[in-house]
Amino acid sequence: MRKIVIIAHNLRSSHNIGSLLRTADAMGVEKVYLTGYTPYPKEQHDKRLPHIANKVHKAIAKTALGAENTVAWQKQPDIFPVIEALKKQEYRIIGLEQSKKSIKLQDYLPEDKIVIIIGREVDGIEPEVLGECHKIIEIPMLGKKESLNVVQASAMALYHCRFD
Repeated sequence: MRKIVIIAHNLRSSHNIGSLLRTADAMGVEKVYLTGYTPYPKEQHDKRLPHIANKVHKAIAKTALGAENTVAWQKQPDIFPVIEALKKQEYRIIGLEQSKKSIKLQDYLPEDKIVIIIGREVDGIEPEVLGECHKIIEIPMLGKKESLNVVQASAMALYHCRFD
């Protein structure tokens, strides 16, 4: 079975994180890294103020529906050591982003070990992070809108990578 890891970098919405964890559970994702300022569920030795940790956890749990407990996840403030460590484990780093260098999702042939990076809800993945990717994939838009919600896009990419 293909190994798939997600890096959610600099997402703001706790509800998106909950939904992403639930989607990761459904698609058999090995691990989710929550990097940058991405919110994260409550940890055993949480360093946040209790009322803040509880508030964020409650918002994540609302959409995760327990997936925050079934999916392996890790909070890492800096994305670059995470990418480097995964590259050393021979993962291919794939950015999910619209870019001049991106290929259409349907044209991407997933490798055996992949990391899918998703980025900021409005502005997408930062250029310096995209520079670390082996490939960049995008979902073609057929309607008037230019993009999907980050979790909807992730679900489509995960499904393609899991079953193609």
